[in-house]
Amino acid sequence: MSELFPASQIFTVTQITQLISDLLENTFPSVCIEGEISNWRPYPSGHNYFTLKDDKAQIKAVIFKFDAQHMTFKPKDGDKVKATGKLSVYGPQGNYQIIVKTIENTGSGNILMMLEQRKQKLAQEGLFDENKKKKLPFFPKTIGVVTSSSGAAIRDIINVAVRRNPGINIILFPSLVQGDGAAQSIVKMIELANFYKMCDVLIVGRGGGSLEDLLAFSEEEVVRAAYASEIPLISAVGHEIDWALIDFASDVRAPTPSAAAEIAVPCLSDIISQIDEYKKTIINQTKQKVSNARLLVRSFNPENLEIRFRRIQQPLLNRFSLAKEALINNLNEKIRDLKNRINSCTLVLEQANPQVILERGYSMVTDENGTIIHDSNQLAKEQNIIIKPAKGKIYAAVKDIQSDGGIK
Repeated sequence: MSELFPASQIFTVTQITQLISDLLENTFPSVCIEGEISNWRPYPSGHNYFTLKDDKAQIKAVIFKFDAQHMTFKPKDGDKVKATGKLSVYGPQGNYQIIVKTIENTGSGNILMMLEQRKQKLAQEGLFDENKKKKLPFFPKTIGVVTSSSGAAIRDIINVAVRRNPGINIILFPSLVQGDGAAQSIVKMIELANFYKMCDVLIVGRGGGSLEDLLAFSEEEVVRAAYASEIPLISAVGHEIDWALIDFASDVRAPTPSAAAEIAVPCLSDIISQIDEYKKTIINQTKQKVSNARLLVRSFNPENLEIRFRRIQQPLLNRFSLAKEALINNLNEKIRDLKNRINSCTLVLEQANPQVILERGYSMVTDENGTIIHDSNQLAKEQNIIIKPAKGKIYAAVKDIQSDGGIK
């Protein structure tokens, strides 16, 4: 290259970019690259932009609408693929990329597998249980936001929240949202907001990014902190197609930070309009009832008011008298029935009284142990017995015993 271009030669940025582009495209007219998809972004035009990466490097990639129509699967972040195409340099940004013609799915990437395993583990512990999710307050006074102080997410949330309710209070809990220490920073801010009860709703999130950029929001400690939050928590990580494990543990998942602000903050003008409608309805209904009452009152005057009252009262008094008479008759009938039953029971009891039976001339015979003698076979000659008539006792001895078989 030093022979073709002297060291003293000066290039413009466009010239050097074009030279690099020619060299790269002529050297790699067709290449097959295996890697993991990250930051897959389909556009309304039909073109799809994404990144291919491995453990140590990454390369930008694009598959245009015509070739995308022939894809045999729907790519997503974390998929491991083989992409065939040609290398190209995108001059306006000075980046090189692969223009993909065909793409083949070869499995799931390491990050996606790790996230799926972690998701299953946390789900088994009940951290994603729908029954344990808290309801958002209808009209919160203060919104807390855990995100980067310099990111677009906080600006979007403030703009949407203030537009919907100019009187809303917003507290920023500044946190790292990417890279080393991000997970610990997010957890610290969630715990800080809960410890001091600083807000009514807590939004945790960030703007869009690749699957790797959003990894902090899938860390186990972040998911556990979101689940443990006593303040209702909204996750708002990335764009609508992005996701993180905090989405499953949060009380509500918003597709974007702006959408989180719309969910958390009710529109004040809508509420005021609804209150005005309720007010009008109440006033109209009250006026109608007052008007009806006035019409009803006009039909009464001092002359016929007593007559009207009597007409209402008399049937009620008659009904009361009849009911009173019927009640007394029923009670008297019940009393007579009860007296008859008591007399009958008394007679039966008196007839069954052993003393009454004895007074008729019967006696009861027992042995010396007090055992009642029912059968002559229970006794033996010369055995002492006690005879109990109605009054007193008779002590005797058995002389003879006569049974059904004769005298013993």
